[in-house]
Amino acid sequence: MGQGVRGPELAVSAGAAEHPAIETFPNPSPERDYEIAIRCPEFTSVCPKTGLPDFGEIRITYVPEDRCIELKALKLYMVAFRNQGIFYEAVTNRILDDLVAACRPRRMTVVGDFSVRGGISTQVTADYVQP
Repeated sequence: MGQGVRGPELAVSAGAAEHPAIETFPNPSPERDYEIAIRCPEFTSVCPKTGLPDFGEIRITYVPEDRCIELKALKLYMVAFRNQGIFYEAVTNRILDDLVAACRPRRMTVVGDFSVRGGISTQVTADYVQP
């Protein structure tokens, strides 16, 4: 077992953990609908129940409005989850919420595809469509 706080206390507090800012830049073609697909194949976080590391791939697909996500800042943001205890469902939705807040896309999907643990694989999909 890993060290540190486990159980509901960690799961609740994990959503509020500080992360580096997600930087953006102006969309070079805001008049056009086009899709940007980003893969983060080495995503890691910590299981809040066991304290063991969780591994997976985060896939982000979005149609930008006025701003696009800067990739180096996104990498630093993703790495910040490495030592954070957070459930798959919470981390996938947190990433979606943070990215939508940063770039206000026309639409976005975040998929968390997590490695097999105990014979079970998990995939979480969260969607946003601009109102």
